[in-house]
Amino acid sequence: MIQVTAPQLPPESLLARRRGSECYRDAFRASVAGEVSLGELITAFFSSRTFLTERMALHLIGRGAGHAEIAALAAGRTQRFAAWEVEAREEEELLMHDFLDKTCCWLAVSSRGEDGALDGPLPVPETGRTYIWFGTAVREFEGPIVSRLRGAHRWYARHLLEAAARRLG
Repeated sequence: MIQVTAPQLPPESLLARRRGSECYRDAFRASVAGEVSLGELITAFFSSRTFLTERMALHLIGRGAGHAEIAALAAGRTQRFAAWEVEAREEEELLMHDFLDKTCCWLAVSSRGEDGALDGPLPVPETGRTYIWFGTAVREFEGPIVSRLRGAHRWYARHLLEAAARRLG
């Protein structure tokens, strides 16, 4: 069984460094066996069945993306994906903002190297496992309609990460 937790957003993460306290921010984390690259997480996340409904909705507004676009994003060959634009990318993290710059999507991986050494700035699991992360930032999250959606957003975010973890497992 995959356990998705909601730990504190690591202060060294791209999401924390680039999207400050003016935003609602969250982070979800799951542990998967083996070493997982950021590209593998991107592919698993955006090609999951859970995300398919969102991809279909994005197609309806002219912001869709298919498997070729997912592959390009995973390989770091594009700065745009569906409704998002890459804001920052490091070896283990990706931060994208939507075309209106109101929301951000953050994906990250963290693991220990085979020698047990820490690998990157994010908290890491035991050797032989990788933490996969998904987080969001939303500006103006306290409006009357948007604040009512917080519970639904958190439920959906957990299920998105769980679906990616299943694909990677």
